[in-house]
Amino acid sequence: MTRVFSGTGDDGTTGLLGEARVPKYHPQPEAYGAVDEASAAFGLARAITRSKEIASITREIQQDLCHVMAELAASPEYREKFQKMTPERVRWLERQITTLGQTLQISNEFVIFGDSESSAAFNLARTIVRRAERVVAKLHLEGDVKYGTILQYLNRLSSLCFVLALWETQKGT
Repeated sequence: MTRVFSGTGDDGTTGLLGEARVPKYHPQPEAYGAVDEASAAFGLARAITRSKEIASITREIQQDLCHVMAELAASPEYREKFQKMTPERVRWLERQITTLGQTLQISNEFVIFGDSESSAAFNLARTIVRRAERVVAKLHLEGDVKYGTILQYLNRLSSLCFVLALWETQKGT
């Protein structure tokens, strides 16, 4: 069996993709850790939804988030190697929002999700994505590496989460 622990993080540091090590509280592990949490929430939502279409969209999002995590986890000299997020992926999210949103009644009032497990799971994913976006924004604005496409992706993803939660409430019986 492959070893699933290295013990190298016992000193409070973690390795980036490349040669660098940083403290576990460094903004990079904070950023890819928040994205990892979002991916886990999407996994829960995918397991709960009854819609094969929504499950398929959710799985594709999880694949994208793996690429986002790799890019965020790369040390500066390896970043280009792991850079897979493109403006096309942002446009794909926008198409999903538009397509699904056209079938929904969207209120101007606050929506409280939880009428179904799946709507609650997508709403949880939304809040985690928003946190990830805040952490990546700080890394982008204060760091040497710019993550503009990832920021756009996370911003649109939080909007899609809202639409998915609403879709599950209105259509996902």
